[in-house]
Amino acid sequence: MSFKTQSITYFIICIMLVSCSQNEKSTDQAKETSAEFKIDYEKFVLDNGLEVILHEDHSDPIIAVATLMHVGSNREKTGKTGFAHFFEHMSFNDSENAPVGANRKLIPEWGGSRNGGTWTDGTIYYEVVPKDAFEKILWIDSDRFGYMINTVTEAALEREKQVVKNEKRQRVDNAPYGYTDEIIRKNLYPEGHPYSWTVIGSLPDLQSATLDDVKEFYEKFYGASNASLVIAGDIDVEETKKLVEKWFGEIRKGPDVAPIDPKPVTLQETKSLYFLDNFAKLPELRMVFPTVEQYHEDSYALDILGELLSRSKKSPLYKVLVEEKKLAPNAVTFQNSSELAGEFQFRVRANAGVDLDSVKTGIDDALVRFEKDGFSDNELKRIKAELETDLYQGVSTVLNKAFQLVSDNEFKGDPSFITEAAKLTNAVTREDIMRVYNKYIKDKHYVMTSIVPKTQPDLAIAEAAEAKVWIEEVKIGVANEEVGQGEEAVYEKTPSKHDRSEPPFGELPLIKSPDVWTGELANGIKLYGIENNELPLVRFDITIPGGHLLDPMDKAGISNFMASMMMQGTANKTAAELEEAIGLLGANINVSSVTEEIVISASCLSKNFEATLALVEEILLQPRWDEKEYTRLKQALETQLKGREASPQAIASINFNKLMYGDQNILGLPNSGTQETVSQITLDDIKEHYNKLSSKGSRFHIAGNVPQNRVEQALSSIASNWNTEGVAIPEIQITAKDTENQLYFIDVPGAKQSVIFAGQLAIPATDANFNNLNYANEILGGGSSGRLFQTLRIEKGYTYGAQSLIRPLKNIAPFIVVTSVRSNATLPSLQIIEGMLANYSKDFNEQDAETTKTKLLKGSTRDYEGLGDKLFILRQMSKYDKPASFIEEDQKELVNMNEADFKTIIDQYIQENKMIYVVVGDKATQFEEVKKLNKVTTEIDIHGNKI
Repeated sequence: MSFKTQSITYFIICIMLVSCSQNEKSTDQAKETSAEFKIDYEKFVLDNGLEVILHEDHSDPIIAVATLMHVGSNREKTGKTGFAHFFEHMSFNDSENAPVGANRKLIPEWGGSRNGGTWTDGTIYYEVVPKDAFEKILWIDSDRFGYMINTVTEAALEREKQVVKNEKRQRVDNAPYGYTDEIIRKNLYPEGHPYSWTVIGSLPDLQSATLDDVKEFYEKFYGASNASLVIAGDIDVEETKKLVEKWFGEIRKGPDVAPIDPKPVTLQETKSLYFLDNFAKLPELRMVFPTVEQYHEDSYALDILGELLSRSKKSPLYKVLVEEKKLAPNAVTFQNSSELAGEFQFRVRANAGVDLDSVKTGIDDALVRFEKDGFSDNELKRIKAELETDLYQGVSTVLNKAFQLVSDNEFKGDPSFITEAAKLTNAVTREDIMRVYNKYIKDKHYVMTSIVPKTQPDLAIAEAAEAKVWIEEVKIGVANEEVGQGEEAVYEKTPSKHDRSEPPFGELPLIKSPDVWTGELANGIKLYGIENNELPLVRFDITIPGGHLLDPMDKAGISNFMASMMMQGTANKTAAELEEAIGLLGANINVSSVTEEIVISASCLSKNFEATLALVEEILLQPRWDEKEYTRLKQALETQLKGREASPQAIASINFNKLMYGDQNILGLPNSGTQETVSQITLDDIKEHYNKLSSKGSRFHIAGNVPQNRVEQALSSIASNWNTEGVAIPEIQITAKDTENQLYFIDVPGAKQSVIFAGQLAIPATDANFNNLNYANEILGGGSSGRLFQTLRIEKGYTYGAQSLIRPLKNIAPFIVVTSVRSNATLPSLQIIEGMLANYSKDFNEQDAETTKTKLLKGSTRDYEGLGDKLFILRQMSKYDKPASFIEEDQKELVNMNEADFKTIIDQYIQENKMIYVVVGDKATQFEEVKKLNKVTTEIDIHGNKI
């Protein structure tokens, strides 16, 4: 699976790189910290031109490998768009010296994870594996890099075309606002500019791709001299150098790939376009101004400008659009700098029924206010404090360090540029910010898009021109969409002076669970902590029993609403003042309601732990209950719930739960409630509901750079000031329903894909068999090596992804199969799922049992790396009353399972004939098709009402 396409492009940059524009922001440290911060590395260059960067980190027995190819969609040509992304898909297929399908299947079975991503400027491949699989990952990664092209067949080509088309349908065609990026790119950049098409490209271009095209692309761009390789983690540098030379040294150098100079654009006029969206329920306005490329000196000031205009309650866009005019729940502004050019974007998804002309007027008013009033010193100080924390968060795992090093090496020529970027951002002044505002935004031309619901064209900006996009027509029984595995390629292996067969495992790493300390406060709150001193960071939470379980049926969503209200100020601070106080500490605090608890979570630099905890206590014990904030949040929530109706995935999930638990069970309603239930929640209801927050049964979890004695001392105030009566958590009664052979169909007219959920109520996480069910599911639906994924995506090309899972709850939870398939493959996909579930026990064999053990046991080396992972361990201990040794005990339980044990669990909890199926798709083409599955088929609307 990959991150890609349009806005996904921005997403991968943020995920991958702790620099580039988002995280060059992240490097905006306090001056002294940024000057000190660096990532140690050693760099060398192989004779074939491959640049290699090594980073040692012995904190966990894991290793990350990231290979960045300097080729993205900006290297494509008109008529051949989407090829960089498509080639990434092709690369994950076969290679000369690895078994068929090994890349997607073997790595998870070694306990590793793998993925890739393509964006405008590059393509990255990355893995994280236990230390004992290090040489194996060098073998398979180098084989993908240098020895895959001879194995490509026509069948593989056609199969992968369908996978990419499914990805586009899922992320673009079947999603609200999916075409916005295509509209912007076509109008912001002139025809032929490397950014004038989307990363996923044109499907007609993709469909016409040939084997010769694939080989030409490989020959031109996939040489060693056009790449950087980073290896980070538990390595020995000298030994690693030898292994890199062995596995990567013979990869061909490839032709020189000339760099592309920056190509910023200037618009000669403002362009206003509208599009009637088949899925959108809310109107959305975007304004995009051309700016500068990444690493440009102005990009750092533009980053901060984006934060100032919209990212706080004191920002002008928030004040005007959200507070005063009440047009939208929020507004977003940000700078996105890429290799060749940059964009500064305004994005406002308005409340239902809002005319976008009023939103545009509001934006103009907010900018006039910004020009007149500017911003306070505290606002700038807040942003810099937040970015200091972001810097450390961004390099808190070996994979993130690898991304940081490989990106800055390939695009800047300096793996350690994070240090310089920190200084450049920290040096941004008030004058710099106003200068870039005047230079790139004020009175400048831009591209404006009005994306409105198909039935509400009058909400678009007046006088806007209609945007033209190519929309695929998915037809039933199209021959060229029926694909299969096909014959393996016949070829002569590339000669090598090394044995390129699979190397053995190295020494099995010693897996040691982190040391856990426990305690208890005077008011009964139990404490669970893990001290970790790798970075000056800390993450913690207060977990309070209840959550959605305490919601009345007629006011479902009240816990979620209350959690949001608790962040809107305290008795001593307005919402804006609270936000600023948190920001000035570089902290993050959030209150959320989940199914069985309320969680107040926080993260900060360890030096700010006490001050952050003091704010958490203030939020918890002194809520403000501001009438104005209540009104705003209620409108925002109603907008969110309306927007949710645009998502086929959300429609399927909500209705599946309703069918599982029944419409008179709180677990059958979403945590955020419904339009009907939320409309009945008053501020007095929220105040009364707040009294159900009890210290009795609450738990405090903390992981990071803070010792136990300091934690306990800091918590003394909460121990004294919060001592409330216990609250009875209702026992959920679940009435058994007749679910045999039931299928429910929900119509989303024009859907390019069908979302499929299938499942049955299974087991609570407190049951002795819960772990065993998780283990038993691994072969069926555990990621890319699972049978669902391997069959529906790899073999058939019907989907972009498929999985099965069970959620951990104290109450009984359903076992779920979920996928999204192209519309004209709905029936065959259902038939495959049905057969796979029905025969899973019979088909499960001894080798599957051993594969499960290897995969999960080795994968556990990656389970404790981040502070979030460590908090998860503590939450498991506290919620389910597990001992600190539970990880080892769970592993022993897995090791002791045999084939018969797995089959017993499968027979008991994965029973196809007792499962409910939910299909969300296009009724006109699919309803009669799904009836052929020979299940009792019922049509319901998006709210679960029978039609």
